[in-house]
Amino acid sequence: MERIETEGEVATAKTLATMLSSIPSAARGPPHIMVFDIHALQERFYFSHTVIPRLESAIPLLQREIQSLPDQDTISIAFPDDGAFKRFHRMFPDFNTIICAKVRDGKKRIVTVKDGDPKGQHVIIVDDLVMTGGTLKQCGKVLLEKGAMGISAYVTHPVFPQESWQKFTDSDVKFDNFWITDSLPHARDIAQHPPFKLLSLCDVIADTLLGFDLLQ
Repeated sequence: MERIETEGEVATAKTLATMLSSIPSAARGPPHIMVFDIHALQERFYFSHTVIPRLESAIPLLQREIQSLPDQDTISIAFPDDGAFKRFHRMFPDFNTIICAKVRDGKKRIVTVKDGDPKGQHVIIVDDLVMTGGTLKQCGKVLLEKGAMGISAYVTHPVFPQESWQKFTDSDVKFDNFWITDSLPHARDIAQHPPFKLLSLCDVIADTLLGFDLLQ
C-alpha cells in the first residue's frame, strides 16, 4: 500500500522501503534491490540513497508462454484500467490492445470496454497484481460479452487475501489460463488448482543478476 486514506493507517510500501534501506553497503558499493513490476513508479523514491532500487519486470515469462499457445495469431492483450495500460502496453508492441475501465451506472460502478475490440480474439488480461479479483473477473465477463472467443489472465503478484482465488476455479466466467508468479509463498498452493499456472521468477532473477555482473 503506497498511500493512506484514514488516519492511523500505515503506508506499508514506505515502511518496507525504509527497512530495506537499512541494508549495509557491501565491498562493491550499495546493495541493489530488485523490485518486479512495481505497483506505482513513484515508490522507487521511497528508498533512501544508501540502496539502489532496480525496477524489473516478469512480463518476459508471459511472453514466453504466449509463444507456446496454439492460437497466438489471435491473441489480444487487455488491461483492466489505464494504469495497467501505461505500465505494460510498450511490452506488447505486436499485439492488439484493449483497455477496460470502471464507469458509474447509477449507484453502481461497472466494468466496460473503453478502447479496442475483443471480438474473435483470445484476450489475455495483464496487470501487476490482483487482490480479491473482482475487477479482473468483471473485465473477463465483459470481454466475453463483447465477442472474445476466450479469456486468460496474468498477474505478477497474486495477493488473493482470504483465498479469494477460489472465485476463479469454479466460475461462470471461464478463464482458459491464469498465470501467476511465485513472488508470494502461497502462489504454489494456488497453482495446484486450474486455471492457475505458476511461472517461476528464478530464471528472470538469474538472468538479471548475470547480466548485471557481466557489466561490472
